Amino acid sequence: MNFVMSDPVPPRPLSSDESATPSAPAVLPSTTSWGEHIFQGPEGLRLIWRILIYLAVAIGVAYALLWIGRSFFPVPHGSAALWQIMYGEAALAVAAVAPAFLMGRIEGRPADDYGLPRRQVFGRLFWVGALWGLAAITLLLITMRLTHVFYFGHVTLHGMRALKFAAFWGVFFVLVGIFEDFLFRGYLLFAAAPIAGFWPAAVLLSCAFGAIHLNNAGEAPAGALGAAAIGFFFCLTLRRTGNLWFAVGFHAAWDWGETFLYAVPNSGTTPPGHLLNSSFVGNQWLTGGTVGPEGSVLCFALLVVLWVVFDRMHPTAKYTLSAPVGRTERETLPLSITR
Repeated sequence: MNFVMSDPVPPRPLSSDESATPSAPAVLPSTTSWGEHIFQGPEGLRLIWRILIYLAVAIGVAYALLWIGRSFFPVPHGSAALWQIMYGEAALAVAAVAPAFLMGRIEGRPADDYGLPRRQVFGRLFWVGALWGLAAITLLLITMRLTHVFYFGHVTLHGMRALKFAAFWGVFFVLVGIFEDFLFRGYLLFAAAPIAGFWPAAVLLSCAFGAIHLNNAGEAPAGALGAAAIGFFFCLTLRRTGNLWFAVGFHAAWDWGETFLYAVPNSGTTPPGHLLNSSFVGNQWLTGGTVGPEGSVLCFALLVVLWVVFDRMHPTAKYTLSAPVGRTERETLPLSITR
């Protein structure tokens, strides 16, 4: 090939109009299809699709595990009925947590980011939360006793039978805490918070958490509102501690204290195997009626105290809000401009 060499030609000086008006950037044709517009956004897979994928997988896993469980408990009665509800709660806990690993693969992050880091399982935060939960339900019932609407009664379980029921309900309510807290304050809150804001998403999911309690036989609107308020307090603990282990410990100990230790209705349910034979008398605004302590006005006052104390003890937010790693961030190559 022949190359023709010539003297460099100096650039033509720009006129005043040309120098003042910047040239328009070249518009590149878009190669994004309509399908990508529907499923993909600047942050990667759109929020609605991530939520639907998570919920669809969770429902599928729960249905499969519960269907398998029917072969283990064809006609449950007696102690088999208790083991059936234990299996059912374990299935729901697995169904809530398992899809997080799939979402982690999709979003390019570890599943631990969604609120239950495995390195802290049953660590310090869990046990501190458990102490808070047991102390909170104890303080609430002592206050009810001082107002003469609650009586502790007497011990009805003794010896190994008491220890067995204590262990059974302890394990059961840990599973309840993992299922409910991760479902309503785990992946869904993590996904929605960067877009909607942490507290708006927390309010919405706490309302949903309260609403599902209306399915309980003895539940009432006041109890559902109490459950929503407790769920909102758990959102504060998540925000300030950085994960859900405090909330799981609090949740498990609160429910264990209601069901086993003090034998009061727990969101409208009164399962067997409780230590005391307690009773309520008087105004339902104070007792909570069939709902139990969560439907009492004293519970709302207690939650205000818990919120203030926890806010003072943990003033710094440690919960990290980060959008999912989108396609742009994963695939764009760095461009270096040299002179």
